[in-house]
Amino acid sequence: MIQVIFSIILGIILISYYLTPEPRLDTEEPEPRHDRDDHDGSRPSLGKVPISVNYHFTRRCNKTCGFCFHTATSSHIEPPHRQKQALQLLAKAGMRKINFAGGEPFLYPKPLGEMITFCKRVLKLESVSIVTNGSLVREAFLQEHADELDILAVNCDSFDEQTNIRIGRGSGDQVKKLYEIAGWCRKYSISFKINTVVNNLNWQEDMNEHIERLRPFRWKCFQVLIVQGENDDLEGGTLRDGHSFTITDEQFDAFIKRHEGQKCLVPEPNRLMAKSYLILDEYLRFLDRTGKQPSKSVLEVGVEEALQSVFWDEDAFLEKGGLYDWVKPEGEGGCAGGVEGVDW
Repeated sequence: MIQVIFSIILGIILISYYLTPEPRLDTEEPEPRHDRDDHDGSRPSLGKVPISVNYHFTRRCNKTCGFCFHTATSSHIEPPHRQKQALQLLAKAGMRKINFAGGEPFLYPKPLGEMITFCKRVLKLESVSIVTNGSLVREAFLQEHADELDILAVNCDSFDEQTNIRIGRGSGDQVKKLYEIAGWCRKYSISFKINTVVNNLNWQEDMNEHIERLRPFRWKCFQVLIVQGENDDLEGGTLRDGHSFTITDEQFDAFIKRHEGQKCLVPEPNRLMAKSYLILDEYLRFLDRTGKQPSKSVLEVGVEEALQSVFWDEDAFLEKGGLYDWVKPEGEGGCAGGVEGVDW
């Protein structure tokens, strides 16, 4: 009788054990919060989604532009596995577009190509782009990554080679190389973009003829920008001093007015540039253009916490047209045909 009772009790215990549900492990990221402001009235990036990220994975460069705002203060570059971990975290946090920049990204063609493939094939990001000075771009690279690269943006500040040399960007063949790259982009269906920094050496230049011939789908014209700790004080230790290149708002407006007939023109004055870009540096930290320290690495604290410690002006990001349909357009586009509603 005792054995029967014992067997019944043991059976009840075993049934209770197996039927009790395991505690649920919450692996989901917390919902974004938008309910906190800094005491000074500025809004931190708490709970904001890093939709478009500029990853400056190297500061090394083979040019010496006098107004460079992201100078070679470090030769550091993260190992590929850490870069991919960070990119994966950013994608999970909501990143839809990645732009690889430097320094000069094509100093590292192999890791650059691996990241492009990873972002497009594995993370399946909507848009992958590169910004380059163009000097190290090779046709074989574009051919290999034609299906993975949406945009190639090439920096060109002047179509006068002597002006390029004075700026520190040219070696006498900048314009020829630009036309060569434009041809490769058309050949491999990669959207071709031109970036121009408007400064005191080129603000009076008329670039209409070349822009019409090159037919970029976007021509971004930036007013030269002074960035604290990068190009603001040679005596204070910065590698560049961009003050001699600065122009007035009126001079910038005059340059834009001269080229307003170009449908691909996207002006970007200082007021929109300074805090509208979300920049990840070579240490996988978000940079703060208000003069504050960079965030900690996203691998150390995660994307959300890293964003909390920097100021990213989402309003300026939206005002400059940062949130549009940025999937690679069908066909060539260009200034003549235009690709409406896309901004890079």
